[in-house]
Parts: sequence; C-alpha cells; structure tokens
Amino acid sequence: MTARGRLVRESAPSAAVAGTIDCTIYLPPGYDGGEGRHPSLYLLHGRGGSEADWSALRGDFDELIGEGVVPPLIVVMPDAPWNDRGGYYVDSLYTGPPAPGVAVETALTSDLVRFVDGRFRTVTDRSARGVGGNSMGGAGALRYALAHQELFSAALLLSPALYVPVPPEGSSAREFGGYGVGASRFEPERYRALSYPAGFAAFDPRLPLRMFIAVGDQEYANRAGNARHDLDYEAATLYNRAKRVPGVTAEFRVYGGGHDWTLWRRGLREGAAALVAAGWAHDAAQSS
Repeated sequence: MTARGRLVRESAPSAAVAGTIDCTIYLPPGYDGGEGRHPSLYLLHGRGGSEADWSALRGDFDELIGEGVVPPLIVVMPDAPWNDRGGYYVDSLYTGPPAPGVAVETALTSDLVRFVDGRFRTVTDRSARGVGGNSMGGAGALRYALAHQELFSAALLLSPALYVPVPPEGSSAREFGGYGVGASRFEPERYRALSYPAGFAAFDPRLPLRMFIAVGDQEYANRAGNARHDLDYEAATLYNRAKRVPGVTAEFRVYGGGHDWTLWRRGLREGAAALVAAGWAHDAAQSS
C-alpha cells in the first residue's frame, strides 16, 4: 500500500498583496516523523482555477514518491485570486477599474518562498526548488524560472499560455489587467518586457535551468490568421528557442488531448520524472 502524504492549509503574510497568500502544502510521507530537508515544487493554477486544482492530485504525488520516481517533495500550491483570477502571475501596473492589480510576482517569489522555507524543512538552495503550472500557470512558471534564476532550477510547463510577440485578440492575457499599465488593461510593451524572449536574452548560463514542456494536439484552435498562436504551435516555438539558449536544457512532449486535466495530470507525472532523471533535486535530495 502506497504511503500517503498530507495536505495542510496555510496563509502566508505578504506586504506585496497587502494581505495574505492562501496556499495548500503537500508534505510527503514520513515528513512528520523525520528530520531531513526536502526539495520543493511550486505549482501555479490556470486562469479561473484555484489551489484545489493541484491538491486534487495528492494521490499522484504519493505514487511518484512511493515508486521512487521522485524524491520526497514538498509541493506548494498557492491560490491566485487577484485580477479576477487572470493576473498571469506578474506584477500588475493596472490601476482599474474595477480594482487595481497587485504585485503577484513579488508576492509569490519573495513573500511566499520566504514563508515556506521558514516554516517547513525545505532545501533552500535553487538546485532543489522547481516551479510549474498549467495554462496561465505555465506562463507564470516560465516567467519565474527565467526572472528569478536564483530561486528555481527547474520548470514544468503544461499547455503554457505563452504568445510571441503578443497575445492574439480574445486572449485572457489581454482582459484582466495583468499586463496592464494605468487605466489600460493591456500594454504590448509591458507584455514584451515580461515575456520569455526577453528572459532568454538576459539568461545567465551559470545558473542552469531544466525545462519540461507538454502540450496537447487538440488545444483550442485560433482562427486561421492567428494559427501561430495556437498553444501547440507556441509550445513548439518555445522548445526550439529554449534548446538554443546556453544553460537551458529542455524536453518537449505532444500528447493526444486538449486543454484539460487528463493531459495535465499526465504531464505532471511524466514531467516531474523527466526533470528528476535529468538531475533536478537529485543531489539535494540525497544530501538531505
């Protein structure tokens, strides 16, 4: 019988959002009776989702650990309610209406990481900290992995909602003010400044990054004129750019299926295994 980890609910204080960051934390089997430190994986939910999306996969975490596919991980699943759950995990400069955006990126990469490392027995080195997400959360995960290299050494990107050079009309990235400035909900220059091409251009190869990218072959199809913004096309473009960046290693999978949890559950399982097989968290887990 597979040993079970447990879920705990926490609220991390955050000056960046003038309140708290609600989150669910998965603690691996044996955590409560042990003394060792553990790698951590931060998982970001998609547009309109919540932390409950990831916590529903607790059994998958148990199985991956029990089968020895991944080391005993602490999994951090924050809730991101700001900008009507469409803030794309960046520091918003939007002033509203109906409400101003908040500094989500600062909150999660500074306040939340500090809280988790202080409260739980994590390995506090970047080599044992990863970030992942689905859809909007995949976009946020890549942003964090590139803009905060000192924190993360692995990125798990599932159907990431990434668009180059800017999102097509109708994309939720334009709607909720995450990339807004002032009274404008979306500013192309703000988007470009926070995008992964800018992140790759500034990437420091001395802090290497492992990436796993997965997408479905039945993702939502844009109209013909915007076909290059289909998520499978954009994911393939990301992979082909990533593997040419010194210091970045990447794997890419196209699964049968669409923008749903059947695909993302498979991506979580295979992606976590691939990242560990590539060396992520291996030495840190052994030393803990």
